[in-house]
Amino acid sequence: QVQLVESGGGLVQAGGSLRLSCAASGRSFSTYTMGWFRQAPGKEREFVAGINWGGSTYYPDSVKGRFTISRDNVKNTVYLQMTSLKPEDTAVYYCAAGSSGIVYYIGSSYDYWGQGTQVTVSS
Repeated sequence: QVQLVESGGGLVQAGGSLRLSCAASGRSFSTYTMGWFRQAPGKEREFVAGINWGGSTYYPDSVKGRFTISRDNVKNTVYLQMTSLKPEDTAVYYCAAGSSGIVYYIGSSYDYWGQGTQVTVSS
């Protein structure tokens, strides 16, 4: 069992930056594929970044060049550095973890989810 706790959300002006953190409990964190998703009111959940056990990363075009995912396997934590934020980035951001058969951008392929952290970008 893995528990995920996100932090670092908040209110930021357009063009600003935020770093989200996701702390994982349990063993074998270093073997998990980790992902960040977001969901805005009235919209479907959207994939924003993924990183596998080897450190390979994957981003959709909507955030490529602005968001960076990283992981610290000693601290059992995955990060999402967000820069050049836009009002359309406003959403609840969720961390997810999966052990096998993960397709980065498919949420149902992940095994564990955090509770989410709110990010609000003002114009």
